[in-house]
Amino acid sequence: MRDRDYGVFRMFGKKLAAWLVGRPRDALAPGVRHHMALAAFVAWVGLGADGLSSANYGPEEAFLALGGNTHLAVYLAIATAFTVFLISLGYNQVIELFPSGGGGYKVATTLIGPYAGLVSGAALIVDYALTIAISVASGVDALFSLLPVEYQGLKLGVELVMTLVLMVLNLRGVKEPLHLLVPIFIGFVLTHGALIIYGVLYHAPMIPDIAPATWRETRHFAGEIGWFGVIAVLLKAYSLGGGTYTGIEAVSNNVNILKEPRVRTGRWTMVYMALSLSFMAGGLIILYVLWDVRAVEGQTLNAVVFDTILGTIFGADSALAHGILTLVLVFAAGILFVAANTGFLGGPAVLANMAVDRWVPHQFSQLSNRLVTQNGVLVMAGAAIATLLVTHGDVDVLVVLYSINVFVTFTLCLFGLCVHWWRERRRNPDALKRLALAGVACFVTGSILIVTLSAKFTEGGWLTVCVTGCAVTLGIAIRRHYTRTGQALAKVDALFATAVPSRRDAPEPEMDKSQPTAVFMIGRSLGAGMHTLLSLRKLFPQQFRNFVFVSVGEVDSESFRGEERLHELQTEVSATLEHFAAYCRQRGLPSATFESFGPDIIFEINKLVDRVLAEFPNSVFFSSTLIFDDENWAIRQLHNGTALTIQQRLHRRGIPMVILPMNL
Repeated sequence: MRDRDYGVFRMFGKKLAAWLVGRPRDALAPGVRHHMALAAFVAWVGLGADGLSSANYGPEEAFLALGGNTHLAVYLAIATAFTVFLISLGYNQVIELFPSGGGGYKVATTLIGPYAGLVSGAALIVDYALTIAISVASGVDALFSLLPVEYQGLKLGVELVMTLVLMVLNLRGVKEPLHLLVPIFIGFVLTHGALIIYGVLYHAPMIPDIAPATWRETRHFAGEIGWFGVIAVLLKAYSLGGGTYTGIEAVSNNVNILKEPRVRTGRWTMVYMALSLSFMAGGLIILYVLWDVRAVEGQTLNAVVFDTILGTIFGADSALAHGILTLVLVFAAGILFVAANTGFLGGPAVLANMAVDRWVPHQFSQLSNRLVTQNGVLVMAGAAIATLLVTHGDVDVLVVLYSINVFVTFTLCLFGLCVHWWRERRRNPDALKRLALAGVACFVTGSILIVTLSAKFTEGGWLTVCVTGCAVTLGIAIRRHYTRTGQALAKVDALFATAVPSRRDAPEPEMDKSQPTAVFMIGRSLGAGMHTLLSLRKLFPQQFRNFVFVSVGEVDSESFRGEERLHELQTEVSATLEHFAAYCRQRGLPSATFESFGPDIIFEINKLVDRVLAEFPNSVFFSSTLIFDDENWAIRQLHNGTALTIQQRLHRRGIPMVILPMNL
């Protein structure tokens, strides 16, 4: 009865997962990557939305940091628009140099060194978790600006629910959330753009007087606190508005999901994003000045200025004005939720790249049946939820945490470009021009990072530094373990390499498929497979008449990036299986091989088991597991325990399987 209940529960779980996440996709199906790739416009929605949405909180934080010195906001608007284009041009170089994606992580790793890459990657992971948290929190703030102040206590619950909804959408695959939210994105651009243009044109007669009036007030302010004081106030506001520039790196981090030609698509995406972000951020700051906006409890600054503008057009208490304001803020919330989705796209991509380099567990490079890095999506969701709970969804706190890690990545990435172009100065005639651009951008981002750290370290900045530092320390420990394991396996491979004959043209022995058959589950390590085979022949001499070797080529985030890498994976798996078949032929042992490819090893192994049993009904399955002298819970998490999971599933079906230990 208990087994039947378990089976019913398991079947229900599978159906629920299929309904939420969707049906599996075939990783080897022709055109599947093309179907999932993003065109420039759609990429602007999915990736550029992070930058564009920051106009909902970045300009506000910068403007409020000026205090009563609102005349300085004009300088702030100009500096913001200039910085957006400067950083975007720098990241265009990243797209050209790294068309397979990776962004700041790969730039720092390749151009500076692996440990610089680790710092950049750790900062990016924290940054993307904060992207989700701050975007969701700011989006909910926009919606609650329409409600009375007494409803503010419900915001955190709504933020947590919205994070879970976005997580489920991303578990379904990259295209679904983007297609659902494209209309919201377009609505945001049109409504906000129209209000900014109207708001500026309404005060058109004042515009010629803005520059001389600003200069007079600035000189007067400098007479009170000195020019260094003026610069300090500007720099503080400029750095605290650093959230405005977030998302610029998202395109370079995810070039691999863009349509071919990727570099051209990436450049156009950057153009769309730079133009829209500079217009939105700079335009909003100018609106704050022209309409003399002041903070109102329970409302965002954008809600206040738009309410004022619409009241001027339709009347302060007009139902039409309130209806349009509601629509505008719904679009604002929508674009912020689209931006939160960028964290679910970029974070898992960085984790996958770091997993390939062994800074994080290998499981983060694995794809789900929906061909998404499911483990990364779940981690991003968990980190964002934890951040919202710790900060209570306070955007003022989140902006500080967010800006620091963004500019750590910016600075490392742009410094890496400087190093690259300096090395290329004699070989590339354009190297010095590109070096100058990267150098100026690096100086700007580095300055913002230093000012933000000094100004806000005791107000929450320390938390980001500690979390990122812990991620770096953990990455070093994980890589050291994988390195030691790899070295030990390499010794085993070398030891058993002599057992594999160089001559592979021996005649194939006749096979009686009804006889006892040993089925070996072979991974990437030749030595581990040979250890299992030789151990079996020693433990059970003359017991088995047939020897079958099965192997699954795991289609992970690295091998899924192109046809060439998939072909390499197929060639590698076939060559490994041929080694074992040749070994058996040389010794007169009847053998056969089976192979399969897919993102889910367990799922593919189960299919191979059915195929093997259909031909060899009298089969016993064998695999091996690594045994470490210092094995503990942490080490077990770094290895996916595939053999044990398969054994449990086969035993439930009444199929015998033996796991042989392999000491390292």
